[in-house]
Amino acid sequence: MRLLLMADTHLPRRARRLPEELLARVAEADVVIHAGDWVDAATLDLLQERSRRLIGVYGNNDGPELRARLPEVARAELGGLRFGVVHETGPKQGRERRCAARFPDLDVLVFGHSHIPWDTTAAKPGGGSLRLLNPGSPTDRRAQPYCTYLTAVADAGELREVELHRLPPRR
Repeated sequence: MRLLLMADTHLPRRARRLPEELLARVAEADVVIHAGDWVDAATLDLLQERSRRLIGVYGNNDGPELRARLPEVARAELGGLRFGVVHETGPKQGRERRCAARFPDLDVLVFGHSHIPWDTTAAKPGGGSLRLLNPGSPTDRRAQPYCTYLTAVADAGELREVELHRLPPRR
């Protein structure tokens, strides 16, 4: 199962549209995951139209229309793994411990908010581990050198081929 992970698109405030490379990946993905801060409902509509399956949550910059259409936390089983999606996880200090305690039933947690790519594994209370992934932002790099997104493959209970993609600078 091919996954495309993104967050913090902030359209149309930070960019006018999603990058073409990212839209091409949407068409290739079995599941698209968006970890919040869409800002406009048009981006949600676009991804719903173009995705085979879309899993998304609202973020702190998303207004009433998006909050009415999206949950704060989403959960799904993908390729034999239990995924969760949430926008905010709090400060980076202690993130792994907090998330492992808050989501002991998950294998993978996709989050956004910071615009900073993140890929770590946390020990869960009672055993096992939680993979934490933040794809960064494809439209608003903030203090990062590049705008980014992630792709991965979920298959037979394993997450493989996790790859951070750097987007070329916007013109």
